[in-house]
Amino acid sequence: MKVLIVGGGGREHAIAVSMKKSRRVEKIYCVPGNAGIAQIAECEPSIGVMEFEKIIAYAEEKAVDLVFVAPDDPLVGGLTDQLKAAGFRVFGPDQKAAVLEGSKAFSKDLMKKYNIPTAAYETFDDPQKALAYLETAKMPIVLKADGLALGKGVLICNTPEEAKAGVREIMMDKHFGDAGNRMVIEEFLTGREVSVLAFVDGKTVKPMTSAQDHKRAKDGDQGLNTGGMGNFSPSPFYTAEVDDFCRKYIYQPTVDAMAAEGRAFKGVIFFGLMLTPEGPKVLEYNARFGDPEAQVVLCRMKNDIMDVVDACIDGTLDQVDLQFEDNAAVCVVLASDGYPVSYQKGFEITGLEKFEGKDDYYCFHAGTRFDEKGRIVTNGGRVLGVTAKGATLREARAKAYQAAEWVDFANKYMRHDIGKAIDEI
Repeated sequence: MKVLIVGGGGREHAIAVSMKKSRRVEKIYCVPGNAGIAQIAECEPSIGVMEFEKIIAYAEEKAVDLVFVAPDDPLVGGLTDQLKAAGFRVFGPDQKAAVLEGSKAFSKDLMKKYNIPTAAYETFDDPQKALAYLETAKMPIVLKADGLALGKGVLICNTPEEAKAGVREIMMDKHFGDAGNRMVIEEFLTGREVSVLAFVDGKTVKPMTSAQDHKRAKDGDQGLNTGGMGNFSPSPFYTAEVDDFCRKYIYQPTVDAMAAEGRAFKGVIFFGLMLTPEGPKVLEYNARFGDPEAQVVLCRMKNDIMDVVDACIDGTLDQVDLQFEDNAAVCVVLASDGYPVSYQKGFEITGLEKFEGKDDYYCFHAGTRFDEKGRIVTNGGRVLGVTAKGATLREARAKAYQAAEWVDFANKYMRHDIGKAIDEI
């Protein structure tokens, strides 16, 4: 098969690495790709993920057999629908199903209607009404921009003053653009946060191994929310008992609810969970692989990724025995200092060759490109996802931090406590 991946980050690099291992994939293309993906796929950096006509023309030119749409924006924007209309086989939810991530108000209303456990909430499209609601609301409280905001449209506010400033930031100053036209205000949940990705074929759901993200920019979960500074898999807090509960009351009910609404979901659902004292509750849904969750989950998957992709598209996922290695993986993100606010790009990255030929070590490129001299340079806030596998989480973490020292660039920054929960068990 010839496969086209849409996207250009660490998630897409992890997907490409999995496809490279497939016995059924002969050639991989990627738009726009990055310097890491370019080592295993033919990339076209001039095409952006929202340039639908160009993507379709490129897919036709290369006569690809399947298009894998990885990022949220094109999924919510309807790229899957347009590719299907052009005659392509596509992995990723259509526009009607991708609203599960595209609108937080929609997803909260869906959970309320179908009794899927989540935080209590209210939705607002008038900032003055939101401000009035906060006068009597219990603190801390969570404010969420309704639309897509690169994983950053969530504010946790500890005081009424912070919350009111947050309303102004989201709805009035439009810090997250049109994503803030509507806003969800919800109760603050406490507990362990866990992510579970699941393959879905419209009716059957097959959860993958669990993972746990570190969203804050600085050690000790301080600083601003980012797209993710590191991840580990599996989560030691995601027990068999928790898994049974989630399958019965969250995963299958979500898939059934979407089908009942005429929005049958095919692709990957990311379940962001909080393990509260009252039981697991849904924090958020994403309509695709998480980033950097994909980096720690896909490298542990035993199945040929194309077998699972086909089953999701064809509605035969119930026939797949989804299996993962009995080990652990840890991803440490090497970022540009100053991320997620302001940072410089274009610094040469050295030491990448040290990953070649090493089993259990991966260096997934998130924000990289080739400069005019052919050198690999930084091209984003999150630059690399250094990932390692080990027999235990502790071993995987030690290996990941060891490997993080193999590479260098001028403004390299990372958290030093990814996987710190391991020490609390």
